Amino acid sequence: MAITEMATTDVVTASTETDVRELLEHMDEQSVGSVVITDGNEPVGIVTDRMIAMAFRENDSIDDLSTDDIMTSDLLTLEDDTTHFEALEMMSSEGIRRLPIVDADGSLAGIITLDDMLMVMAAELSNASDVIAQQTNA
Repeated sequence: MAITEMATTDVVTASTETDVRELLEHMDEQSVGSVVITDGNEPVGIVTDRMIAMAFRENDSIDDLSTDDIMTSDLLTLEDDTTHFEALEMMSSEGIRRLPIVDADGSLAGIITLDDMLMVMAAELSNASDVIAQQTNA
């Protein structure tokens, strides 16, 4: 299954100039735990709620911080034709839970989370289990 079939395509984004307090409000309004930071439509970083919590802990004030100050700068992305097995392997080997997806031009096409993949894979396993049960009872 292509990763785009499992991904969220309506990705919450912000620019590198967005200040952290504004970003936090945006995340709260959108009920998300992460925001992809873009330059135009190209993903250049990601900020998670955990990164913001760390910024609070490490700084006297976050009022002077921008997303550029706290975002992941070595952003890993997936191409839109990546399989969910390849995505899972990358998440596992890199120890990450979220990966932005890009198209052939490098533009943001979606985001996939470990939770998204686990839900789809659980549904696939349930369907396979149903088929096996039907064949066993036939």
